[in-house]
Amino acid sequence: MKKSFTKSKKIGLLIAFLFYLLVGLFLYHAVSKINYSWKWNMMPKYFIYHQKTPLTSPCDGTLHILQNKAKIVCEDKSIKTFDISGYKLEFKNNDYLYQDDEFAYKTKLKPGPFIMGMWVTIKLSVIAMLIALILGFIISIMRLSGITGLDYIGSIYITIIRGTPLLVQLFIFYFIIATIFDLPRFWAGVISLAIFYGSYIAEILRGAIQSVDKGQHEAAKSLGLNSVDRMRLIILPQALKKALPALIGELISLIKDSSLVSVISITDLTKVGREIVANTFSPFETWITVALLYLMLTSILSFMGHKIEKRMKEKGGMY
Repeated sequence: MKKSFTKSKKIGLLIAFLFYLLVGLFLYHAVSKINYSWKWNMMPKYFIYHQKTPLTSPCDGTLHILQNKAKIVCEDKSIKTFDISGYKLEFKNNDYLYQDDEFAYKTKLKPGPFIMGMWVTIKLSVIAMLIALILGFIISIMRLSGITGLDYIGSIYITIIRGTPLLVQLFIFYFIIATIFDLPRFWAGVISLAIFYGSYIAEILRGAIQSVDKGQHEAAKSLGLNSVDRMRLIILPQALKKALPALIGELISLIKDSSLVSVISITDLTKVGREIVANTFSPFETWITVALLYLMLTSILSFMGHKIEKRMKEKGGMY
């Protein structure tokens, strides 16, 4: 039986390719009207660059080169010796040097602003993810505990956090709470993100746990398992399997929303992008590069999530 026109993968890929080709041509035509001068050749040095370490003359004098040593005989007859192993010379033997002349240098590859900013984004996002998952699990258990006081605490927390913008919470936490407790701005950003996403994760986990069939609870009780073992061995593996796609979506959103921490001067990927734009006046190249780096991070997380989800489907749970 032949596949219908709408089910064909090849035709679907062709349609998608043509669609995005048209979008690309439209954007290219729109940008060409701006009369913008593209400077893509400037971008690589913001990923990795050669750091130059020079040797300079401490006085006016004559340079003498002896194998891996350089001696400068100063006008006052004093002699200054330098180890020039691995250095490239910019002057020849017996050349006359003036004070502060750079007579040799060596270079070392160093990570550029994009790499350093991406590292800060990864570190901040990973720590915030772990705290958000722990916090979300605790709040979900509080809401399912059957203890009215704990349920109200969790409900009020979720209502307040989900009902206010992350940016506003970030400002409140940084300017008020972090100031009171003298927290570094990095941890202010991490905790703000964790608290915000912990509320969403709590509701995802609560819904997933409640969706597990009651028969599973009864079967676990009949096996003589206590409440902790029932949750750990029977309920949670099934709940996490159901919650995983939504959890991955929240963690991807966390990575993207981590860009907001740039407003409190954390030098993440977004703040690096702003600084590069200010220095180069190249907003298009810079922000396209920043967007692609965020896309790379979220795609990796999405890929890992799909792999875990596939493995859980094959095994029927976490174990």
